[in-house]
Amino acid sequence: MAVEIRAATATDVPVLLELVRALAEYEKLLDEVVATEEALRETLFGERRYAEAIIAWQDDRALGFALYFHNYSTFLAKPGIYLEDLFVRPEHRGSGLGRKLLAAVAGIAVERGCGRLEWAVLDWNAPAIAFYARLGARPLKEWIVNRVTGETLRALAAKD
Repeated sequence: MAVEIRAATATDVPVLLELVRALAEYEKLLDEVVATEEALRETLFGERRYAEAIIAWQDDRALGFALYFHNYSTFLAKPGIYLEDLFVRPEHRGSGLGRKLLAAVAGIAVERGCGRLEWAVLDWNAPAIAFYARLGARPLKEWIVNRVTGETLRALAAKD
């Protein structure tokens, strides 16, 4: 299977949205997807780019993607990369494609002088947890992810 992994471009936005929806369906979160092609185009390829993506292609079919962005470690005084999404279509899982996508993001991190590559995984996703463990990733069980969104985010921003 000849697969090409390349950086996503603005012309790939419809494919990226399709892959995001497929990921959300797998994660049982499809009802939470409000992303549009216009929003992805603006935030990924507009004047200020908030994230980047790579797509795995076989001929003209997108088989999976990884979406990531930079963060920063004050302890290391180095940038890092946070992997927001890693998704391989179900029919291509177990083919090594997920490893190739993750290795490509790791390569970008090394090339850019990053000190770490981090991501989160849903606690029920045993196949992904096992996959990451086989690659040498270690879960940070002492850290709890926190999130504020929507009205709670706006209320927090309005506090003195």
